[in-house]
Amino acid sequence: MTNENSNAPISGQMLRLRPGLILATVLLLSWFVVPAINPAWYLYGMIGALGAGAAIALWWLFLSRAPWLDRLGAIALILVGLLVVSRFVHPSISNGMMGMMLPMYSIPLMGLALAVMALAASRFSGRLKRTIMAVVILTACGLWTMVRSGGMTGEAGSDFHWRWTPTPEERLLAKGPEEPAGPAPTPEAAAVIEETPAAATLAVPLASPSPSPSPKLSILWPGFRGSARNGVVRGTKILTDWAATPPLELWRREIGPGWSSFAVKGDLLYTQEQRGEAELVACYDITSGKLVWKHVTSTRFWESNAGAGPRGTPTVSSGRVFALGATGILKALDAGNGSVIWTRNIAADTETKVPEWGFAASPLILGNTVIVAAAGRLIGYDISSGKPLWLGPAGKSGYSSPQLLTIEGTQQVLLLSSNGVAGFSPADGKLLWEHKWIGDGIVQPAITTDGDILIGTGSGIGSGAGLGVRRISVRKSADGWNAEERWTSNGLKPYYNDFVIHQGYAFGFDGSILSCIDLSDGKRKWKGGRYGHGQMLLLADQNLLLVLSEEGEIALVKASSDQFTELARFKALEGKTWNHPVLVGGLLLARNGEEMAAFRLPQ
Repeated sequence: MTNENSNAPISGQMLRLRPGLILATVLLLSWFVVPAINPAWYLYGMIGALGAGAAIALWWLFLSRAPWLDRLGAIALILVGLLVVSRFVHPSISNGMMGMMLPMYSIPLMGLALAVMALAASRFSGRLKRTIMAVVILTACGLWTMVRSGGMTGEAGSDFHWRWTPTPEERLLAKGPEEPAGPAPTPEAAAVIEETPAAATLAVPLASPSPSPSPKLSILWPGFRGSARNGVVRGTKILTDWAATPPLELWRREIGPGWSSFAVKGDLLYTQEQRGEAELVACYDITSGKLVWKHVTSTRFWESNAGAGPRGTPTVSSGRVFALGATGILKALDAGNGSVIWTRNIAADTETKVPEWGFAASPLILGNTVIVAAAGRLIGYDISSGKPLWLGPAGKSGYSSPQLLTIEGTQQVLLLSSNGVAGFSPADGKLLWEHKWIGDGIVQPAITTDGDILIGTGSGIGSGAGLGVRRISVRKSADGWNAEERWTSNGLKPYYNDFVIHQGYAFGFDGSILSCIDLSDGKRKWKGGRYGHGQMLLLADQNLLLVLSEEGEIALVKASSDQFTELARFKALEGKTWNHPVLVGGLLLARNGEEMAAFRLPQ
């Protein structure tokens, strides 16, 4: 027998602590140290922590030498505690992917609690020991009620914060409105708004925009990834030695959440953001960052993975701005003052439910037609009235944007969905051809110089198709259109990160690392540079990639096939950054869900 100051006698034996403590050490190293060494190893670390947590539970049940009442009682208390706590956690913990990952996080946390519990109770016996065990377990369970999630990173890591700390959006709203409330909608606008039951809209002009942009600002970036939706910048050359001549920050301002990029016309830029229950299309002065006008839609979209706010980028054309919100509200606004021309609800018009991550497509303007993707299904609207012109065939889910291309003299609209890629007639939305390759339907397709199409699967969810990119060739014959696979490669595995094509090569993200593959056969030429799950532009005139990392850094990388070479890097934004950057006339625009900024790049 031992006294109460040593390991208490348990069924004639001492508690076997060492295996549990060793496993707890492995758990801590996997969970915290491995991702700190390399964020790209987060999932490996999480798997290690998950395995260690499960091993601790097995140790406790079969090797700890604790009385069976204590072994089974501790496990039962953990299960009951987690079940009760699940009813009181923050919505960001229970919603979406976080809700699915909560059990995965709970296994290492509860494994750690078992090890701590055994160590804390090892010198006591009887009622005191079991009280200590219960306190440790319930405290560990209760931790879930004290945290919230700011979303997930591209590597599936969670951004945990104390529940009582305000979100960036809440801090922005606490500062109060930037301007007085605007006028109510005109009778004409109100009549249109009635067609969209879930949305009340109004335009709030703040300042008179310049009657015409100055010569230096006669610039145009019409919307998502530029005029061809390929992320290519031409006619701009910059200095690359940023140590000697660094980029000059012109302005910076807080912004509401959303994953929209920018459209630019003259000295005005357009983007989308969320502010409480208001979804905004906002117009800012490009030289100062001051708000010119905003259009308000009374709707809110939120899911715990990416957070709140609209996903699509506005499109500016013919003096109008066209923007699709995350809940499906399509707006046509006057580009000068934000007044409503017409609105539609694409969810109602296409009988499509709001997808899990919201409507994310950017409108495509082709002549007198506004073409929008409703989660894998195209619909065309009259540009002047908003009247539906045609409805494409029902498709699978998807988050990419419609894209224009011409194959063998035939103009068509390209759309990626979770079912693969397809071409449609822009006149009536009829299907011309399709190529099935199951994926996420997120990554924007890229067009080669000879008209072939490069598509990515994303995470490969759905069919076990795997990760990677595929080159397909679309040709017309006497029997109609045919789409054939030329090759499939895992040398470039974009998830939701778009890639660019330059001089016979594709440059993009292989997970969180940049990669270059040869378009002739799909073989990888190099891989290097860790930028999280970011986005990029191609400065074609200088063979440069401008990368906006997931951590908000701007980097210059050579668009060369021989090796990875980073030329410069600087910190541009704070917070998780998934938005596409824009470069117009040497002016770099970058934003995320918390702030946006403009930089003059040295030329």
